Amino acid sequence: MTESADQPARPGPTTILVIAKEPVPGRVKTRLTPPYTPHQAAWLAEAALYDTLQAVRAMPARRRVVVLDGRPGNWLPAGFDVRQQGPGGLDERLAAAFAGSAGPTLLIGMDTPQVTPQLLAPALDFGAWDDCDAWFGAADDGGFWALGLATPDPRLLRGVPMSTDRTGAAQRARLAAAGLRVRELPPLRDVDTAADAEQVAAAAPHGRFAATLARLTGVTGR
Repeated sequence: MTESADQPARPGPTTILVIAKEPVPGRVKTRLTPPYTPHQAAWLAEAALYDTLQAVRAMPARRRVVVLDGRPGNWLPAGFDVRQQGPGGLDERLAAAFAGSAGPTLLIGMDTPQVTPQLLAPALDFGAWDDCDAWFGAADDGGFWALGLATPDPRLLRGVPMSTDRTGAAQRARLAAAGLRVRELPPLRDVDTAADAEQVAAAAPHGRFAATLARLTGVTGR
């Protein structure tokens, strides 16, 4: 699939939500500090967000939305709307993100810059929702990096324990308990620690995240 330098990919059946935090030093990727400084961790977060949005931009979508904690910056490409995150814990914020969407919706995070259009394609192509109610992408740390719902229902997320090594299993069980037909996306590794960053950069060596990490590695000597 190709696109021009200025235009995102053509419309599709699905809204894509990217849940994100403004890359402000001291507020993002705090588990990267140390070995990286808060400013360096923010640079890595911005690079991860940039790569994620480029992958989303290359895929067909009815609408592309950054659900943001903070303010948009020059990392935001054309073709995206911005919606502020709601209050509360992560489960409430994810639930609110889905509540603000109508029709088939796929939500992903900003912590998997190795994501590619090819990885997203099964949940975004035009037949993605045939005989399917939900898409689920597990994360290696026990969470999840992607969740798609044919009919957004915030009740499917409220009360799911977040940020634990059982979050993914609990969310997946919630979908099953609701009787949804679930298809799986490949598992991916979140960038939380310096070791995660190195492995993710190795998996996606041509992205901005990998280039930023390589530059910082030269500075820190890691």
